Amino acid sequence: MRTTRIFTGIIAAALACAGCSASGDSSDDAGQNAKPLPHAIDGPQPDVFPQGGDELRVKPAPKAGDSVEEKIQHALRENVLSIAHTPGETSAKCPDGITMKASVTSSCTVTYEGAEIPYEVKISDSYREGSMVFSYEKTPKSALLVAKEIYNLMWEHYGKDSGRSDASKLACDELPAAKAVKFGADTGYACQYWGEHGTADGEPGYVTVDIIMGDTPGAIALQEVR
Repeated sequence: MRTTRIFTGIIAAALACAGCSASGDSSDDAGQNAKPLPHAIDGPQPDVFPQGGDELRVKPAPKAGDSVEEKIQHALRENVLSIAHTPGETSAKCPDGITMKASVTSSCTVTYEGAEIPYEVKISDSYREGSMVFSYEKTPKSALLVAKEIYNLMWEHYGKDSGRSDASKLACDELPAAKAVKFGADTGYACQYWGEHGTADGEPGYVTVDIIMGDTPGAIALQEVR
């Protein structure tokens, strides 16, 4: 059996799919004989902030005399931190600058802990040349996988504080600190927990949890495989 849980912030939705299996082996044998994954999770990640906060601000803030490009780059860096939910080293660059014309899109790249996320910055349709007040859209073109956020999600939904008394021995692959991934893609990484009724017939065993990126920034699917 395969169960998908989509976690975006504190919102959770569940979908079910019957008759799915991770391999040609019986799901019962796979769950009972699986080896523990290398990164054990024994508590929440202290530097993950799902609700945001000052920890996810880029300081110092832009000054009044900074250029439009500098201010937008600062906003892009804070945007990627709001997606990561985890403080980290950031930078931003817009190789061809920001074209200040109505409806025109410029390309930028934001780096978070070494992962490069391309962004599109579109000036609003209503912009008038020379105006000092304007709006714009900033759109990341890749999803962002952050190891600490995944470890924290696993604890939130399967750890001791989750209310799941049937789940223990949480662990994950050794995930990269950060990695750019296509929206909607299977990351190729997985986590697991030991379930009292972890196999398809209700016997104790490991449950594999695949990590799938959602279709929108910050959306992550933890997909159980039994």
